[in-house]
Amino acid sequence: MDTEAQHTERDRSSRPSDSEQPSDSDGPEERSRSAFTGRITDWVPGGRITVTLLVLLLFLLLLSTFVLQPFQIPSGSMERGLRIGDRVLVNKLAYRFDGRPQRGDIVVFDGTGLFGDGDYIKRVVGVGGDHVVCCDEEGRVRVNGQSVDESAFLYPGDRPSTVPFDVVVPDGTLFVLGDHRADSSDSRDHLGSPGGGMVPLDEVIGRADWIVWPFGHATHLDRPDAYARVPDAGSGAGAAESGAEPTPAGAGAGAARSGIGAGAARTGDADG
Repeated sequence: MDTEAQHTERDRSSRPSDSEQPSDSDGPEERSRSAFTGRITDWVPGGRITVTLLVLLLFLLLLSTFVLQPFQIPSGSMERGLRIGDRVLVNKLAYRFDGRPQRGDIVVFDGTGLFGDGDYIKRVVGVGGDHVVCCDEEGRVRVNGQSVDESAFLYPGDRPSTVPFDVVVPDGTLFVLGDHRADSSDSRDHLGSPGGGMVPLDEVIGRADWIVWPFGHATHLDRPDAYARVPDAGSGAGAAESGAEPTPAGAGAGAARSGIGAGAARTGDADG
């Protein structure tokens, strides 16, 4: 009958043909892709925990080397904003891609051979080509003929400077000052030194963007508006308005002022 024929055909098709080879279930299995990782964890004392910590440390090392680096503030020369013991996070990519420090930025730089040994943290007051004078009739710093009101970040009771200066910042360098002017060794004090107290752009490590410790003092470090109205160098303001011939960097001598011991660059300290 048709029904029997159908069963017979179904049974025949279910048998393996002579050309088909049954799979060998007893053969070796393919090695798992995680076998190499497993062998490492078996070899390293502590297993997966140790490997995970090593990978994390490597990531943090790369991050600190190329992107973000923490620094500790060891002196009071950047008070009131940055206090002794604060930890700041420095953006090392801020100036890597055609970016340059701007007036008002807080920068960390290698001061070896310039201000002393180690890393320093200061505020940028003048960039290449700027004419920086102190002081105007009201005792304020003037940049390219524009007086700057620094009262929002200067240490309470400090004057913008008790040391008069009149300089033109060479291209490729920065004129930097501490916010606690009475307790800061900065560009003013090294005008007669090699380099004229100016910081070469190549020595700038990065821009301090955050206070991350202590948590109660944590904040983002914004660029103040005080420098927003300063015209660019060569715009017509400058030496003629100061009433005096500007002093080239390195020609004048800044008065001695109490400096803080240089922070150790290898330990991530930034001297004030």
